[in-house]
Amino acid sequence: MERADRRTFNIGVISLGCDKNRVDTEKMLYRVRMFGHNIVNDIKLADVVIVNTCAFLQSSRREAVESALEAWRDSGGKPVIMTGCLPQRFIDEFFHTFTEVSGFLGTGDYDRINEAIEAAMCGERFNWVKSCPAPSEETGRVLTTAGHYAYLMIADGCSNRCTYCLIPQIRGKYRSFKMESILSEARQLIEGGAKELILVAQDTTRYGLDLYGKYSLVRLLKELSKLEGMPDEAIRLMYCYPELVTYELIAEIKDNAKVIKYIDIPAQHISDNVLKGMGRPPAGTFMEAVEKLRREVPEISIRSTFIVGFPGESEEDFGQLLGFLREYRLDNAGFFAYSREKGKPAYNLSGQVHHRTKKRRLDEANFVQQQVYMEYNASQVGKALKVTCDGFDEGKGMYYGRTYRDAPLCDKLVWFTASREHKAGEKCGVIIESSGVYDLYGRALEEV
Repeated sequence: MERADRRTFNIGVISLGCDKNRVDTEKMLYRVRMFGHNIVNDIKLADVVIVNTCAFLQSSRREAVESALEAWRDSGGKPVIMTGCLPQRFIDEFFHTFTEVSGFLGTGDYDRINEAIEAAMCGERFNWVKSCPAPSEETGRVLTTAGHYAYLMIADGCSNRCTYCLIPQIRGKYRSFKMESILSEARQLIEGGAKELILVAQDTTRYGLDLYGKYSLVRLLKELSKLEGMPDEAIRLMYCYPELVTYELIAEIKDNAKVIKYIDIPAQHISDNVLKGMGRPPAGTFMEAVEKLRREVPEISIRSTFIVGFPGESEEDFGQLLGFLREYRLDNAGFFAYSREKGKPAYNLSGQVHHRTKKRRLDEANFVQQQVYMEYNASQVGKALKVTCDGFDEGKGMYYGRTYRDAPLCDKLVWFTASREHKAGEKCGVIIESSGVYDLYGRALEEV
């Protein structure tokens, strides 16, 4: 749609869901700002509100709908544009019924956002969702993180066939971004002040297979490490599938000073009975990866995620998961209750678990992991740790940050007092004086 005029408006943006969604939002914000629109933080001041959505779980879909309705009310009935995963997967269900939303764009339609803003302001109602999402490799972004760290998306989509997951239907098959475009974006982020780049994709370890005919994550790590200005301990790895945590990758983590000694490996469960139903590799694959990493890189911090209440999960299966958590003592772990999704093979499996049982198991798994956290945190009292400052909390009157062992927004924090000002991104030494269930507390030292 071509328009002769070039009006500009106040745009409010709400970003929901995962860090891949956040990157999409940041690229969309860049397009909006480059067009000349003004981005506002107060929805009441917006002429148009964009809600970039997640659709991975039923709870995330409810959040998306509630956020869009709240934005519509708070803005006084101004146009709302819903973008991303929810329209991509469920547009047929939403377009005719969710009339509070003016327009819908999918995960491959972000390049039409300025056109969509103009259409919404002209009173049009539209569905511009394409059936086949395409990756965006544009490097321009408006960061929504603190600035000293940024997410670097290296691929989109997924070609795995987990029986519970909607991502392949939402984002299409796995598509690696060209290494040149990733390096260009990383260069811009570093030049803009980012000191930590967090590599994300649905499966980072699969990077390059579709483009170059071979797994190329290690090669990408080497190329990123060569960028001028790339600090030491700057590259963090998320979403590495256990079967592709090879000795080559482990060696790169061990020997490359630019790579943070941290890895996220989604396991999803530890019972082979459950994993088979999920379409995931057997538990031994994950356990072997953990053992290899700890043997070769003793200081490694390992994070994982697990699903409880999957169809057919017995008390014995769940007990295996709890036993694993107690024995392997992962540095960080997240837990989710199984979300039953129509159109996925797991939807029709027998042995669907009651929601109350899911809730109990979720609470039990979190409790066991909390014991792991508490025991580890207690062992850190009296130690001096290197901490990256993430900001200052006015309410607590304390700075907060992370050691290398924790990723932003999903892992543990270190809270500390200081006799001088500390800027976000600054590394400082902190003597740990006390510990809690999740976090550590201390005071800053004069030197790192």
